[in-house]
Amino acid sequence: MIDKLEFFIALAREGHFGRAAEECGISQPSLSAAIRQLEEQLGVQLVLRGSRFQGLTPEGQRVLEWARRIVGDARTMREEMRAARKGLAGHIRLAVIPTALAMVPRLTEPFQERHPDVTFSVVSRNSLQVLSHLDNLEIDAGITYLDNEPLGRVTSVPLYSERYNLVTAVGTPFADRESVTWREMADLRLCLLTPDMQNRRIINQHLADAGISVQPMLESNSMVVLLSHVGTGRWASIMPRNVARSFGFARQIRTIPIVEPEASHVVGLVAAHREPFTPLVSALLHEARSLAPGAMA
Repeated sequence: MIDKLEFFIALAREGHFGRAAEECGISQPSLSAAIRQLEEQLGVQLVLRGSRFQGLTPEGQRVLEWARRIVGDARTMREEMRAARKGLAGHIRLAVIPTALAMVPRLTEPFQERHPDVTFSVVSRNSLQVLSHLDNLEIDAGITYLDNEPLGRVTSVPLYSERYNLVTAVGTPFADRESVTWREMADLRLCLLTPDMQNRRIINQHLADAGISVQPMLESNSMVVLLSHVGTGRWASIMPRNVARSFGFARQIRTIPIVEPEASHVVGLVAAHREPFTPLVSALLHEARSLAPGAMA
């Protein structure tokens, strides 16, 4: 039953029998047979079928909620028993918004010092993807904004407050200023994150509150791409404080606080709300809570 539920979760996530089968490491006929067996065991139709996958039935949507809960609990049980035998070990999958990527070592480094047998994989995702991956059991935890858009049913731990600076090359307009206002951004050649990023939506809102609307000359989902363009002197950007320094661009650029208002938004660790947590997630949440206030600022 657990295997069939995992196959069903994969199918709901991929929306395609072939891709779901490939992800699960089985043939497509085997996946289809497992889903049909699950339907027979539960006595309801779960999947709308035609020439291809057409979505889940209402019963399928409800079973998907149960499947995530049951599979998550089964994984927790296995991890707990493994930790009881061998101590804390395993692999933690993290999804992180681009503006927080440079801050990840401040959490992972002390954690790995305490638990040297734990490994990490870290991927860059927008805030909506972080929450979606949590729901679909594709990651163990994420780092995202906590106070700007709805998070749903998650456990969260604040890590730091993100504040915003104008990032511009040395020798360009505003480079020698102590501060700038949001309204002064109107005439700059800006490069910003893409609109699917919550950071971009936050920036758009603050610009709108200042009574202006900007059309970026360049957009990217990579902070490194943005900083590289700022370094040419032809573009400026709006970024969280310390991002440029974290990525090693500090010598080429200046960061000037943006005021009127000086805005901030909380970034933190999120995990799917589940009791009990897996030993790995529980230890990661404990590490995040143990960080002194402002330790990651």
